[in-house]
Amino acid sequence: MKTSALLPIVFTAAQLAAQIFAPGAKLEKLYEGGHLTEGVTAAPDGTMYFSDITFTTETNMQAGHILRFDPKTSKTTVFRSPSGMSNGLKFDALGRLIAAEGADYGGRRITRTDMATGKATILAGRFNGRPFNSPNDVAIDERGRIYFSDPRYLGWEPIEQPVMAVYRLDPDGKVHRIITDAGKPNGVAISPDQKTLYVVTNDDGHMGFDVLPKGAPARKGRMELNAYDLAPNGTATFRKQLVNYAPEDGPDGLVCDAEGNLFVAVRNEKRYGVNVYSPTGQELAYLPTPERPTNVGFGRGAESKTLYITAGGSLYRIQTLKNGYHLPAVK
Repeated sequence: MKTSALLPIVFTAAQLAAQIFAPGAKLEKLYEGGHLTEGVTAAPDGTMYFSDITFTTETNMQAGHILRFDPKTSKTTVFRSPSGMSNGLKFDALGRLIAAEGADYGGRRITRTDMATGKATILAGRFNGRPFNSPNDVAIDERGRIYFSDPRYLGWEPIEQPVMAVYRLDPDGKVHRIITDAGKPNGVAISPDQKTLYVVTNDDGHMGFDVLPKGAPARKGRMELNAYDLAPNGTATFRKQLVNYAPEDGPDGLVCDAEGNLFVAVRNEKRYGVNVYSPTGQELAYLPTPERPTNVGFGRGAESKTLYITAGGSLYRIQTLKNGYHLPAVK
């Protein structure tokens, strides 16, 4: 579909001084009509990939989609369907697509797709002999290790892992449970200096909003953005709570720019949008979005300063003054 420019965003003087978004920057809607868009990420050739989580019901049994947006043509097409109910997506240093596939008839696994052949490989589907809860988001370090969160937000499948955790998948195929104190982990990101693993905690108070009786109350839990020290051996130790959003809804996905600032999709109904923080948790800028956001990702090449945003069932973009951080390419 054609892009449509929205009204210019009005930034405060302090936000302009932080030089995050350009004065007069406009938020463009690039795609609409999805169920819940997620996991936007840039391929090495600059095209953007994102998930559409379709939520199965008695009247809707779509099996999830991975969509592809081409900045050169402004067209969005289906890259893969079914998607395994993919959520978070990232490209590794060799240009292969890593996907966290969730529950609700999804794969509940981490897969890798060779973009030249289209063939996919299952990298991890079980831990201690049992299926994951619902892999949600992925991050990759410069040694090729994949970090992924495993909460459960929806799906009829049995929950067989005793804790909602963050795992590390090594290049040799071994899986390690490295974080068990993050509550209900969601978005994950690694700092450009490789020393910090950022983990979002978003506890909505239940294990499946799709199976709760209508109107059933739920007590929300921790809503936080936390920093973990990431050791060279891939272990992670809690360092600091950067932001506490409770009792409002917290963040979902996040990404770093090349300077280490955090661009975070925050779902707080009273102030939803993209919040930008310094590595210490200081808010530098706030970008309101028309729909509650789920994830963010920077473009590549000519679009290295373009921030893409998945929100509601849509895809948006806006120009920033910061270059996004991406893994150094390996040929």
